[in-house]
Amino acid sequence: MPRPIATPGLTEVLRWTGEPPKASDSLLAFRQWDASTAAGLSGPVDGPPRPPPAGLVHGLGVLASAWHGYGGPLVNGPNMVGARAAAAGLKRRGSTSVGGDAHLLEAADGLVCLNLARPEDLASLPALLRLASIGPALGPSEWPVVLRAVEGRTSGELVEMADLLGLPLGVPGTAPDCPLIVTSGPSNRTNADTDEAPVVVEFGSLWAAPLCGSLLSRAGCRVVKVESAHRPDGARRGPASFFSELNSEKEEVVVDPLTSQGRDEIRCLVDAADVVLEASRPRALSQWGLEALAEVERGAVWASITGYGRTGPRSGGVAFGDDAAVSGGLILNSPAGFVADAVADPLTGLLAAIAVRAALIDGVGALLDLSLAGTARWVADPDRGDAVS
Repeated sequence: MPRPIATPGLTEVLRWTGEPPKASDSLLAFRQWDASTAAGLSGPVDGPPRPPPAGLVHGLGVLASAWHGYGGPLVNGPNMVGARAAAAGLKRRGSTSVGGDAHLLEAADGLVCLNLARPEDLASLPALLRLASIGPALGPSEWPVVLRAVEGRTSGELVEMADLLGLPLGVPGTAPDCPLIVTSGPSNRTNADTDEAPVVVEFGSLWAAPLCGSLLSRAGCRVVKVESAHRPDGARRGPASFFSELNSEKEEVVVDPLTSQGRDEIRCLVDAADVVLEASRPRALSQWGLEALAEVERGAVWASITGYGRTGPRSGGVAFGDDAAVSGGLILNSPAGFVADAVADPLTGLLAAIAVRAALIDGVGALLDLSLAGTARWVADPDRGDAVS
């Protein structure tokens, strides 16, 4: 079993996320990975699977131990990483992501990850690569054109344009230095002085934020999942069993943020929340009339999960789990390949749940700024090399 950490609180979380992860029981961590649904998801299509970087296995051990130490139920980190692929019957694809949307390509100065997860990402390709046009789907005739265009651009040029277009592009070395930045607010007297279950309002979709909400629900919080009438959670288009695993224990509310009534409903939900959990860039939230620091000032815990954090060179960029992992250096070498399935998502969702629990234990308002790429960088730990289990 993971050994719970001894000291609760955000200070302790910041301490152990400030250094490379080291599981308390390394052998157990690797055995758990080998027996998990994630074990066969890394490596080439042909031949045996590849073991993941050791830092990832250690990081999952540290996160599982910390979560249990902050009062959460025991979790199996590797099975959490493999959950979506198991539900959808997905397999490893080498230099193409398990989900099939992200691709490792060679730019003029090194490797990049082009993630075409949404229709608008494909539509942005001509602008990114300075192409006149491209077909509605990347067939055999279009891919050589894309490959040549990527080879003709530096990663820096591609990053600048991708972030401007809102297109997810992973580039090793562009992740924030740390996975979590905390801005503390006043003491949260409401949460500290009551036995009522903390209320979590979740504005999140896909994997990281919903996983955080699911874990908090299992730890005794009342979680209200809020979806836009115009943009429901994209995970609804995936395996029903996986969506249910992440969301079945939550209350669900659908609002129309384009109307004054919808924005009033959002405002009422946030005003009653002990915790706000979201995965949007600050500009998008401000259009709903939501400001993180104002909520922190009244004593709420605000957990923000973005690709590259709320500040920094790539804070305006978009990221999903696969490309964020590449930006953090969480990638296989020789030959290059993806590690598991969108692995930055479950890692960050679990870390976010730990940080929220720590803030609630401390009884303080706090802005928790978590980044997918920063979390991947924390566990990538290139000095360890690939694991040999």
